[in-house]
Amino acid sequence: MAAFKFTQAILEGRPIEVYNYGKMRRDFTYIDDIVEGVIRVLDRPPIIAASAHPEAIRPPYRLYNIGNNQPVELLRFIEVLEDCLGMSAKKNLLPLQPGDVLETYADIDDLVRDVGFQPSTPVEVGLPRFVNWYRERYTNPVRLPAANHAL
Repeated sequence: MAAFKFTQAILEGRPIEVYNYGKMRRDFTYIDDIVEGVIRVLDRPPIIAASAHPEAIRPPYRLYNIGNNQPVELLRFIEVLEDCLGMSAKKNLLPLQPGDVLETYADIDDLVRDVGFQPSTPVEVGLPRFVNWYRERYTNPVRLPAANHAL
C-alpha cells in the first residue's frame, strides 16, 4: 500500500507523511512473491498426525507468513521510489506515531520448511516493476469503444 500511496502523491506533487523521520524498517514484499507463496501452499494441506485423543478437533489448514523477511528502512524505500519516478518526494517528516513499532518483518521459517519457498525480490527490483505497472494502468487509461446505439 505504501508504494501505491507514495507513488500517487509524488506524481501529483503532494507531500507524503513519513513517520519517525523515515527511520523505521518494514518488510516490503513484491506482489509476485506473494502470489508464488500462495500457489505453493495452495495444494499442500497440512498432514495431521494421529492423536491419542480422537475427539480433538484439528483444523485442516495452516497459516503462513509470506513476506520478504528483509526489512528495509523507509527512507531507502522512498529513495528507490524517487529514482524510479525521476522525481523527488515532498516529505512531511513526523515523529513516531503512538503505538507504532520501529521494525516489522515476516517470520517465514514455516513457509521455507514446508514448501521450500522464500520471497526474495528486493525493493530495487520490485519498485521499478511496480512503477511501470502503475504508469501503464493510471497514466494510459483504457479507452472503451463508443457505444453503438443503432437498433
